[in-house]
Amino acid sequence: MDTKLRGDIAEQAAILHALKRGWGVLKPVGDRLAYDLAYDVEGTLIKIQVKYAWFDQPSGNYVVDNRRTKTNRRLMVRVAYKKSDFDFALVYIEKLDLFYIFPVDVFISYGSEIHFVETDKRQRKPRSAKYRDAWELILQTVVSKESKENYPDLPVEFVQGNF
Repeated sequence: MDTKLRGDIAEQAAILHALKRGWGVLKPVGDRLAYDLAYDVEGTLIKIQVKYAWFDQPSGNYVVDNRRTKTNRRLMVRVAYKKSDFDFALVYIEKLDLFYIFPVDVFISYGSEIHFVETDKRQRKPRSAKYRDAWELILQTVVSKESKENYPDLPVEFVQGNF
């Protein structure tokens, strides 16, 4: 299975998971943008980058490259994403029908790859564990954006619920 097909599978799974939550899904025309989908969650648009994680036999982990890949017929270039490129990266593990939901700043803070440990072989959980099926992060972002738009004079602590 080639990487384009894997990407298509991950995108379709991301669409299905969003629809099951009652969210709208928008798909940009072409693949020039830094995001693959947009979710319409309660009227707020959230830009989504979707990645497919592959299984790495030597490490026993699932792995994803967290860089943008641009290709033409002769050249493949990997470029780091910017914070403004999308709101969330969804990393799909097909075998488990599982997503890791990363806010963009967390996703781009990793090196070139992120490894996902899906066994209990480690004594402590990896940093990525708290993003496993963390769909609520998208809802929290929507609430935060709505609060900022509707109540621009509120202190940041109040909007984030840290009061």
